[in-house]
Amino acid sequence: MATAERTQRAEQQYEDQLRGASDGSGIGAYVLHRAKPHLPPWLCTAGVGIAGALGSLQWQGSAAAGVGLTLASVALTGVTWWAGKATGQQRRMHSAITVAAGSAWLTGACLAGPATGPLPDLYLMGGPALALSWNIRMVLRRNVDGTAAGSTDKGLLEKVGLARAQIGATSVEPNRVTAKMALEAGEQTNDDVAKVLPRIASALDLPKSAVRYMPDPDSARRGELVIVPEDMLAHVAEWAGPSDLGGSIAEPLVIGRYDDGSPLLLWLPGDLEIKRNSTHLLIAGGTGSGKGETALNLMAEILSRRDVLLWVSDPKMFQDFRPLLPGMDWAAEGGPDTEVMVEAIKAVIPARTRWLGAHGYRQWVPEAAERQNSRDHTCRPDGRPCGCAGMPFLVTWMEEAANTLRLMGDDAFTGIAQEARSAGVSLIVSLQRPSYDQMSTSTRASLPSVIALGCDPRDEGFSLPEAVIDAGAHPGAWGNRKPGYCYVVSPGIPEDRYPSPGRTLAVPHTATPALEDLAGWAQSHGAPADPITAGAARAVAGQNYTGRTAPGAAPALPATPDQEEDVRVEAESSGLLVDPEDAGIDPEAELPGGEEGDDTPLWESPGHKPSPEEARELFADALDDFEAAGRMVVGPKDFIDWCDRHNLSRPWVSARLKDAALDGRLEPTSVTGRWRIVPNLKIA
Repeated sequence: MATAERTQRAEQQYEDQLRGASDGSGIGAYVLHRAKPHLPPWLCTAGVGIAGALGSLQWQGSAAAGVGLTLASVALTGVTWWAGKATGQQRRMHSAITVAAGSAWLTGACLAGPATGPLPDLYLMGGPALALSWNIRMVLRRNVDGTAAGSTDKGLLEKVGLARAQIGATSVEPNRVTAKMALEAGEQTNDDVAKVLPRIASALDLPKSAVRYMPDPDSARRGELVIVPEDMLAHVAEWAGPSDLGGSIAEPLVIGRYDDGSPLLLWLPGDLEIKRNSTHLLIAGGTGSGKGETALNLMAEILSRRDVLLWVSDPKMFQDFRPLLPGMDWAAEGGPDTEVMVEAIKAVIPARTRWLGAHGYRQWVPEAAERQNSRDHTCRPDGRPCGCAGMPFLVTWMEEAANTLRLMGDDAFTGIAQEARSAGVSLIVSLQRPSYDQMSTSTRASLPSVIALGCDPRDEGFSLPEAVIDAGAHPGAWGNRKPGYCYVVSPGIPEDRYPSPGRTLAVPHTATPALEDLAGWAQSHGAPADPITAGAARAVAGQNYTGRTAPGAAPALPATPDQEEDVRVEAESSGLLVDPEDAGIDPEAELPGGEEGDDTPLWESPGHKPSPEEARELFADALDDFEAAGRMVVGPKDFIDWCDRHNLSRPWVSARLKDAALDGRLEPTSVTGRWRIVPNLKIA
């Protein structure tokens, strides 16, 4: 802020001076203003002449004064040479010669008189020459035409081992200096600059993140050195509501600001006109880095758009995002519920791509979310408008994804990440450490965008591309000491912005009512799920997928293990699990010929092992019970208590699971030994 104020003040003074020169103070004032920077050498020349004249009155003809003045002249020249070691070689030499010449003439003038012999001529010729040499140096140093000047001060570059590099045109903005660099051909490369960035920061007494280098993609020895002297991100900016309520998800999402004050933007859908690809996003940051608040920023922006659906899995039971729950189209609390969501996403992708292709879309665009009343986007063979309901963009969010990856394997998201972009689906994966022992390399390579928050210095390479780190990005320097500080790499952002740090907006607790209002707006005005997406999701998830609920009601979350028995009993009592042939039978009536104590089926009696037919019937009922309870992904371990209760073994259950898959009741998932229940229409 101080730098910006000084710059603005200087510009205002300059404009005022120019205005004064043209308004009546005359050309003389303007000329004086322009001449002021060049006066010091001439004043020094005049001062030496006056000092010589006065000194001659005191020391003319004195041998002792001659010794003292000579020693002082030599000492002053030596001090000048020593003090100039931190500057460039040319400046050091020029300064030493000027001091030596001036002090030699002053010594002669004091001892013999300024008008003796050649002293007057030397003064009249040498004095103006030295003064003009400094004026010329000043003019060249200003570098008006933007080309590299041979007299550029290279002291800083010499310190860091780039003495032969040339500094070209320099632009100065508020809190940002950008200088073009040209390295010595055949001797230096852009990699050499990247290696010395910490030393440049040290020489300037700045943090490492304040100095960056952007290589020219068309040259191995040219680039731009960017220096940001003041950390403007230290001032916290709070979330003040969505940036574009009711806008399209294709418009930029504002999640914070850069260190120069410009907004931190992110795009999820692609744009064919400007050749921007749709993207998936990785949010990575260590504990305490502000990952949850960053996610809250981004979720709020997504829910504020009119043409998007949001599916979220959060093993932390939506601790951070509970105010936004009503606005989500699907919420899963991790574990088996997330398994179902992942399988549903896999089923949704081909259904959506088929619909988009049938309506003439190469990728999702905002027009795809509207009712299809155009001849250009119709699925009818005769080319007439089809009137199909639009298809909103779909954002699938895996919060604390390490939990899901441990459950489903490190490549659980690989297929989704590789295929979903063309279907108008964006995958967002949030976890603390995207290392290769948690996430497969194929999945990581399919997440082109990243928000990299503070982390362990050893983990920087897991989050950011190597080129961005070489350019000066170092999230490891923040750790958990600067929550919300981040680097963003994503399509649509200029590449020279990649190594520029930003900070997400702070969301205080007082913003909870505003977040709840935003979720209510999404319920009432957000896009409903289209028939294609909803149908594909329900075909996999059954009653687990309900879509957005009515305003004022919380979204229906999957039943917890403690609620499963209550759900099953309620389903039975409501008739959902009753065979149509048994309709009209009073479940409370006693069976014919029944006796007291005979109301328990034989295969449920303690110690009784059911026959093969009875066991298969029990197994089919168990699958129905799991589906009624919302547990759509099962495996042998889910039948442990059931096996103990019915005296059946786990190998028998494994065999029956495979048989059920052959019968179409189950389908395999990407995890070995886990099966997805195909919804039973009689139950659903």
